[in-house]
Amino acid sequence: MKIPAIKQLVETQTLPDLVAAEEAILEEQAPAFEVPGEDEGEQLTHVLAAIFILNHMQDHQMEFKEALREYTKKVRVSLN
Repeated sequence: MKIPAIKQLVETQTLPDLVAAEEAILEEQAPAFEVPGEDEGEQLTHVLAAIFILNHMQDHQMEFKEALREYTKKVRVSLN
């Protein structure tokens, strides 16, 4: 997971486009736009993170950094 890649997706893609990219990656197809990442797993991680962050920003009226912090907390909890 690379924060700059997630930030780029949040800043340049819409939520519907990210959802479409998620579906394309899951179906082993190429997304309509370039998704940063070394492999499909990392690309999917970046897309899922961007979707979570965009939703969180909209739902809680918060800035990217705050939503990113919430996402990383969620990841840390799931790893423990």
